[in-house]
Amino acid sequence: MVKNVQILQSEILCNNWYTLRKITYEFNKPDGSKHTHAREVYDRGNGATILLYNTENKTIILTQQFRLPTYVNGNKDGMLIEACAGLLEKDNPEACIKKETEEETGYQVKDLRKIFEAYMSPGSVTEILYFFVAEYSKAMKVTEGGGLEHEQENIEVLEMTLDKAFDMIQTGEIKDGKTIMLLQYAKLNNLV
Repeated sequence: MVKNVQILQSEILCNNWYTLRKITYEFNKPDGSKHTHAREVYDRGNGATILLYNTENKTIILTQQFRLPTYVNGNKDGMLIEACAGLLEKDNPEACIKKETEEETGYQVKDLRKIFEAYMSPGSVTEILYFFVAEYSKAMKVTEGGGLEHEQENIEVLEMTLDKAFDMIQTGEIKDGKTIMLLQYAKLNNLV
């Protein structure tokens, strides 16, 4: 921790799905004054996400699935189009995203490239998300994808052009932050 921050108390509010804590801390301002704050911090672990792209066909792979938090926040059917992603759990970022890519999309990628990492909601969530890109081909398709039954996943695999995906950002069909970041990276770096 930095010298000007001291954790005074950490109380678990909920430890059901992930851990929600109330943390009380003291912060020293540059003028030397001390201030005490209490904030809720949600720890769901770190994650990884990937954009699969095919330079020959100029296509990308995205997924679509029901996301309850979007539904309760006004997404009328709760369906969200997004890049493949998953929580690290006990894996390193590369192992995690290779496993998630195969489970969700059916593609077995070998050569992937980490492009950056980012905090996605640093005001309340501890998660760092590791961002990757990888080229795919039909030869890499080993299963239909769709997620794992025992995790109750029901994922649709979508293949489309990068231009179509950008249009879907404009129409509001793509609203997922990590996906928009990956699509912008693909456009800026001429991946397809």
